[in-house]
Order: sequence, then structure tokens, then C-alpha cells
Amino acid sequence: MAPHSKNTQLALIAGVDEAGRGPWAGPVIAAAVILNPEKPIKGVADSKKLSAKKRDVLFDVIQSEAIAYAIGRADVDEIDQLNIVQASLLAMQGAVDELSIKPTAALIDGNRLPELDMPGTAIIKGDALVAAISAASILAKVQRDHEMLALDEKYPGYGLAKHKGYPTKAHIEALEKLGPCEIYRKTYGPVKRLLASMATT
Repeated sequence: MAPHSKNTQLALIAGVDEAGRGPWAGPVIAAAVILNPEKPIKGVADSKKLSAKKRDVLFDVIQSEAIAYAIGRADVDEIDQLNIVQASLLAMQGAVDELSIKPTAALIDGNRLPELDMPGTAIIKGDALVAAISAASILAKVQRDHEMLALDEKYPGYGLAKHKGYPTKAHIEALEKLGPCEIYRKTYGPVKRLLASMATT
């Protein structure tokens, strides 16, 4: 963890974002990051606009240079029980709660706030506008991608390493061939329909 001065103590702003709302499989991952305003990180941007290689590089740099960072998550069962919006908010709340230094405020990507015990502001497209949220988007995206690679080894045949659980033609074909396994979100339309058709055959 990078040291912080008395000046930065006054501006401990956490940026918060999540990755994995759209996929049919796997967790939703959130990250919270407090950047050091005295040490801006070059190249930080919305994770969706960066190459995988660039994200991987920044993943390490952010963890090294940030004042504090933390990861939160909601697993498939929580997504199915709560719905993806509430599960995403739970993951973001968890990330903020796990920070080793309590921020003075939190800036959240999107239009909803998780439950926080400090002031929070929701910022639509914040991952493209606020460096700390951009950094959080990178950590969340790379962390989730790493987990999907591990799940690909555990559950071969679905192509998780390539599509990371997102809807693609190849994913649909694999899902129809193999059927949903335990890492699939059973309340998601395509998965729900497939499970229903399997139950009637």
C-alpha cells in the first residue's frame, strides 16, 4: 500500500465499479480504489476501451500505486436470489467495506448507490469520467477475467476463457450441447428457458 500524506488524507475518494452484469455465468465482481492524487497513473481509462494487455499492465500498477484497493463480489446464487442490479450493489458495497482505509466519500459508476457509511455519488459513465472509477473498472474487469479463466479449466467445453460468460454464438452452441452447470445464472432468460426445456424432455 502506498503511503499517503496529511494532504491526501483530506481527499480519500474511492472510485467504485463492477464487471459482469451481462454474462450468463460466473460472479459479478466489484472493485473500490483510492488513488493517490499526488501520483496520477498514466493510461488509466474505462476498462472497455483498453486492450486486455493494457488492462493487465494497469492491474498491477494500480495495485502498487493506489493508496488502497479492494475487491467485492456476488456469486451466482446471490445473483439469482437478489437480481443482478441488487447483486452488483452488494458487490460494490463489499468492495468499499473491504478497503483498508475508510474513504471520506465514494464515487459509484452508474445511477444507483449501494449502502454506504460515507457520502456517495452515482455518476453515469463515471468509468470514462473519473480516474478512480476507471481504475476500479480495470481491477474489476481483470479480476473477473482471471476467475473466468480458472472456471474454464474447471468446467471445460463452454469456452469460458474466450467469451468470459458473455452471450456469443459459440457460447449458445456450447450451452445447448452441454446444458447449464452450477456456475450459470438460472434466472437469466436463455439459461432459464434451456433449463425449462430440459425439464420437459
